[in-house]
Amino acid sequence: MRFLKLSNFACLPSRAGGSPLFTSLWLLWLAWPANRTISQDQRQTGYLDMHVHVAGLGKRGSGCFVSEEMLENIRFPFFAWAMGTSIEQLETEGDASLITRLSRRLADSKRVGRAVILAMDGVVNQQGELDRALTQVYVPNDFVATETARYDNLLFGASINPLRHDALTRLETVHAQGAVLIKWIPAMMHIDPSDIRIIPFYRRLVELGLPLLSHAGQERSFPGARDEFGDPEKLSLALELGVTVIAAHIATTGEYGGQASFERLLPMFARYPNLYSEISSLTQINKLGYLVDALQTPGIRHRLLYGSDWPLQFYPLIHPLYHLPHIGIGEARAISDLNNAWDRDVAIKESLGVPEEVFLRSEKLLFEREYER
Repeated sequence: MRFLKLSNFACLPSRAGGSPLFTSLWLLWLAWPANRTISQDQRQTGYLDMHVHVAGLGKRGSGCFVSEEMLENIRFPFFAWAMGTSIEQLETEGDASLITRLSRRLADSKRVGRAVILAMDGVVNQQGELDRALTQVYVPNDFVATETARYDNLLFGASINPLRHDALTRLETVHAQGAVLIKWIPAMMHIDPSDIRIIPFYRRLVELGLPLLSHAGQERSFPGARDEFGDPEKLSLALELGVTVIAAHIATTGEYGGQASFERLLPMFARYPNLYSEISSLTQINKLGYLVDALQTPGIRHRLLYGSDWPLQFYPLIHPLYHLPHIGIGEARAISDLNNAWDRDVAIKESLGVPEEVFLRSEKLLFEREYER
């Protein structure tokens, strides 16, 4: 399978200051009339976004924290800005203010009605306790459960490192709090999904009917990631035990055993009817072409779910201009005119060929327990 590699995308600006082709396209972009059908026909659909991140500084008792390394990294201020806040606002208003802003922004969307807000557990030490020194971002379950319960359009996505000494107790707690899934980033949390010590945790996930949303492939957003744990094949143990596994981002980054991560994931769909993936982050500039190719690959479309990877929805990370090989300039102009990040995300993905069934499947999988695969 061949993907559109960023290095081969000639119309994008180069480090030398931009190609003539890019300059020409940009001038054409400014002059071309927008396709008003898209901007005017934003029907109310109420899709469920199953992949939304938050973070915090621990203000007003949230329990959140970000490592000093992350705080000093230029990325974090951008993440805060993309979430509609700033480090200064979090410090003065508290971390819960971020959830309030998120809910309001989501309420303005015509296309997405609800979102799963993801907690994020950290690395644990040999005693099964949180290792703050090795944890980059920590968003506790209690914070997300409490804050999402205040808003009708937000849902609780829990995160538990299964190597915690009280992991099973925590699993019971988040289930009682209304968690709709468990989220892992194995490379960031230092979890080997193939570790047999996790088997009791997997079995309880099956009993509780909680899906596992696990990042698959290389992790590029955080320093100190152990990318060997992102190998999609490592999810086989959970799948064999009957866990409903959602391999995030269709494993679009990294290589394992000399094989592209996505190529490694592909045959697993045929082996495991309980394996799904989702389309968050697939319109980002570093993943151009992956979504189109995935939709054309037999056996995948009916296993895909909708997610946005919010707040990573900002320019220059994402822009309709990047997708001109697949959508027209007028269509791209109209999408860029949409004010809401979720509406733009849905519109770009629709233009790239994502069918309605994919957008609807997140709701079905999370809330229709008898949903037929």
